[in-house]
Amino acid sequence: MTVTTPQPTTTPQPRTTIPTPSPRPRVKDKAEDAAWLELTEAVRDAGQYPTRAEAERVTRIVLSALGGHVTGDERVALAQALPREAGRVIASQIPATHPLTAREFVESVATRIEGSTPATARWDVSSVLSVLSDHVGEPLTTRVLAQLPPGYALLFGRADLAPMA
Repeated sequence: MTVTTPQPTTTPQPRTTIPTPSPRPRVKDKAEDAAWLELTEAVRDAGQYPTRAEAERVTRIVLSALGGHVTGDERVALAQALPREAGRVIASQIPATHPLTAREFVESVATRIEGSTPATARWDVSSVLSVLSDHVGEPLTTRVLAQLPPGYALLFGRADLAPMA
């Protein structure tokens, strides 16, 4: 003979759903927009691009290429010295496994810009990096250049002086 013990009865409880907090829409700061606009307008002037959209596209491409080649404290300082949008482009890149020479860097940018040649890519890179150098200042530009292989100084609008042996 099997004896069964009575199970306690439970009353169904209403389910309480906790609403998922909706993400707060990020409102861009007007100063943030103005700083990015100022940077891309400076690139537009330096590169003589016909539209701000083209200057912005070239700026993003060059900054993303540079972001993989600047590391450590210099990368952080560079991202912080630039408008937030430009800093995000720099900081979001995966560090390169092997440094590119200045020529290889320009060639890599040429592959990212439709219809570009090494000559036009050099113009694009120089337009962006010279404006970047003016924006972040001499000390940070010097630190960034010290981290890159020889040959990048000209791309930043500086003389590339080699020490005498």
